[in-house]
Amino acid sequence: MFDSLTLASAFLLGILGSAHCIGMCGGIASSIALAQNINRTWSLFFYNIGRISSYALAGAILGSLDFLIEYAAVEVLLRTFAALMLISMGLYVAQWWRGLTKIEMIGHKLWRYISPAASKLLPVTSVKQAFLLGIFWGWLPCGLVYSTLIWSSAANSSSESALLMLFFGLGTLPAMMTTSLLASQLKNLLSKRISQQISGTLIISLGAYSIPWMGLHATFTAIF
Repeated sequence: MFDSLTLASAFLLGILGSAHCIGMCGGIASSIALAQNINRTWSLFFYNIGRISSYALAGAILGSLDFLIEYAAVEVLLRTFAALMLISMGLYVAQWWRGLTKIEMIGHKLWRYISPAASKLLPVTSVKQAFLLGIFWGWLPCGLVYSTLIWSSAANSSSESALLMLFFGLGTLPAMMTTSLLASQLKNLLSKRISQQISGTLIISLGAYSIPWMGLHATFTAIF
């Protein structure tokens, strides 16, 4: 089982990537917060719970492919690739490099089938409807989520990957709730260039730290 530091890292990734989450999902969340004749707070909360549930489900699905990894060398290379994806995420959040948008294109084919069902849930008129909308919206093509998914898949366990994605999603929750309910101050803060660069730098540092340097060295030594 992953220790608390790794789970804390997943939670931190969610916090640091919140500005991007607001950009991707903030419009839908704000429409729920402004809806009439519903409990806005609970509707927004359960929308986010639905979204986070989809993240955890995606983590479980990807983590279930651990049977494909039979050799230690392959596992080291996967963990290295996952760390590089974190570095890419940091560059993406800091807006220094937007290569992750290419990965988002992969998810657009799936989203074409999901989006019609999600659209039928608008406008939101109940807590249940908000929850279902969140479940659908959790599959929106997002480079930030995809890179975190690849990182979580290095756990080589369905339950652990799901847990990492759950903590990532929970990390996005405070900003999503606060921005939608309280006003634009937090959104303005998170969207400032310096905030994006600091967040991106921290994610890049985490990615560099996650590279299994010793295992990578041993792998290449054995090969060559």
